[in-house]
Amino acid sequence: MAFAHSWRCMAASLALLLTGCPAYYIDPSITSLRLLGSASIPTGTLFEGVEFGGISGLDWDAGNSYWAISDDRGERGTPRFYKLSIDYDASGHVDVKIDRQIHMLREDGTAFPSSARTVDPEAIRVARNGQLYWASEGNWNAAAASRFQPFVREMTTQGGFVRDFSIPSSYHYVDNATQGARSNKVFESLAVAPNGTVYVANEDALIQDGPPASLQAGSVLRVTALDPVTGKAMAQYAYELPKIPVDGTPGAAFSPDNGLSDMLAVDMTGRQFIAVERAFAFGVGNTIRLVCTEITDATTDVSGLASLAGATYTPMTRRLLLEMPAQYQGLKLDNIEAISWGKILPNGNRTLILASDNNFSDTQTTQFIVFEVFTADD
Repeated sequence: MAFAHSWRCMAASLALLLTGCPAYYIDPSITSLRLLGSASIPTGTLFEGVEFGGISGLDWDAGNSYWAISDDRGERGTPRFYKLSIDYDASGHVDVKIDRQIHMLREDGTAFPSSARTVDPEAIRVARNGQLYWASEGNWNAAAASRFQPFVREMTTQGGFVRDFSIPSSYHYVDNATQGARSNKVFESLAVAPNGTVYVANEDALIQDGPPASLQAGSVLRVTALDPVTGKAMAQYAYELPKIPVDGTPGAAFSPDNGLSDMLAVDMTGRQFIAVERAFAFGVGNTIRLVCTEITDATTDVSGLASLAGATYTPMTRRLLLEMPAQYQGLKLDNIEAISWGKILPNGNRTLILASDNNFSDTQTTQFIVFEVFTADD
């Protein structure tokens, strides 16, 4: 009914005015998604003389404005993030424009080097105070001097360093064999709840928690809640990642994999999320799953468990919302690594945007996919 749609828009605006929280948090359970449209930016596109790509994190700021982060570790340019304009309507037309390019700065105010792997930017979110959070997978190297640990940081919208969050040492690189994080399998996911709580998660199992996802079995990840005031970890929850859904071409250069590539807070409780599970099989392509997941009263705080392998715990719930094969409704899916809320449509429905990391590969593209969100009220 038109009245119902109008009321939802009014309620959203009121919630934003009274709480300072973005309006998209107020709807009930998501029931389905409808593909609206997509747009791509070709690999090789230059902006201010630097190649655009590697988009691994995306978050809505306001209106048609979004923050995006590149996972360029200092190979094609200085590690950086972007301000984008993404405009679309219910007809399916999507337009993406690059507005600004900004460097993330270190504690001393200098940019990260453009010729060495010291950081691996993978996620970005808008903080309640208007500044930005970002996460890095760091860089594994057998030589301690070239090894850089994963982190979550706060920065200004100009890239200036504000502070580090205190990350549990279980996420640290140790030897890449018997303990700690696996190389390039750490922080891909970052979410911010309405109360400001920051959630970060590893992409695949920590070594002490068991083997990574395979064609035969899934793996278990740790989702850590960080206090936005103290910067310290408050609790930790297990998320069960399923096995790799599709095998690749025999003898391929890369083995198939599966990982948690991002999370997005959904409701006002700050305990419900949409998780993006991204699988890839050489010769087949990407399988993308969007999963509704929740921290319930029964979910175990596993922060006191040194290992999840063989341990008894209750994980976060997992409900499949949408599974997209490599070819989905005429769209060839790329390497989806980011999810963001988008604007509210005239009918009162929210929108979601997925974005892909093109790996700076000529065979891939930077893809933005827009969905209309339907809930129990629709």
